[in-house]
Amino acid sequence: MTEAETSRQIQLTASKVGCRLFRNTVGVLPDGHGRMIRFGLAVGSSDLIGFAMRGGVAVFLAVEVKSSVGRIRPAQQEFLEAIRRAGGIGILARSVDDFTAAVAAWEQAHGYGTTPLDE
Repeated sequence: MTEAETSRQIQLTASKVGCRLFRNTVGVLPDGHGRMIRFGLAVGSSDLIGFAMRGGVAVFLAVEVKSSVGRIRPAQQEFLEAIRRAGGIGILARSVDDFTAAVAAWEQAHGYGTTPLDE
């Protein structure tokens, strides 16, 4: 499965486990006058950005999607670590199973039920 396919499957699965994820494309392109215009959340920010509703609170959620051989860049790793340090959920996912396991691990570590919808 390509990264794009994995990303889409994660987005679909997220909606089933109380999460919302939005595509975050980061880059730079010239405008009509040749000026470079940056877009996306920030350099290194994850492919998917959103939240997980847990206990009536929206917890920030960032998912960096990679193929089985894809390599995470240092800026991407730093972004995920910053999210985790701030109490959010930062995930490197190579599959839907990686995503669901990481959400479940966060829930267990923070005292939520054994399934994403147990609150």
